Amino acid sequence: MYLDDLSQSKPERPGWSLTFGATCQDAAAVCLDDQNHPYRVNLQINGIQNTQVEIQWNPINDTVRRFNADQEVATEYGAYGIAALLMPYLTGLTVIERSIKGKSFGFDFWLGSIDDPNTLFQRKARLEVSGIRKGSQSIIESRVKMKLEQISPSDTLSPGYVCVVEFGTPYTRVVEKCKT
Repeated sequence: MYLDDLSQSKPERPGWSLTFGATCQDAAAVCLDDQNHPYRVNLQINGIQNTQVEIQWNPINDTVRRFNADQEVATEYGAYGIAALLMPYLTGLTVIERSIKGKSFGFDFWLGSIDDPNTLFQRKARLEVSGIRKGSQSIIESRVKMKLEQISPSDTLSPGYVCVVEFGTPYTRVVEKCKT
């Protein structure tokens, strides 16, 4: 998987702005680079599927590094990018719409079928994403638990996914929460 795909015109993410994709691409590259990973690294995935994928990116420059100086924001946006790349691979679902803040939904994105991206309000799932720059397995599990609780108010809407990206290993945990 290439981080560059986040800023390319791809039909796999009909609700994903290429401008936002470029921001997430840069943020993920900075997060990985800050952990001294080379420009190609295996990302371990655990949860709904236990596997690994190779992530590749281009070298970053000082402008990109300075723009991503806020580590909290860079980690969040980098995690959004990794999740947007992984979800179609792991679930066959893709980002089709940003969730509305303040509606007590508790998640970041709506997901829809890759096979039929025109069904914006059908066969949807929810996606909550979280990023950790460097953390232990217990920190990751604690974050997953917290995010599963966070999306609970919208459990009657559709199935939900929580994706926690840790850039130090790098490692991603993706879990599914069924609709209630």
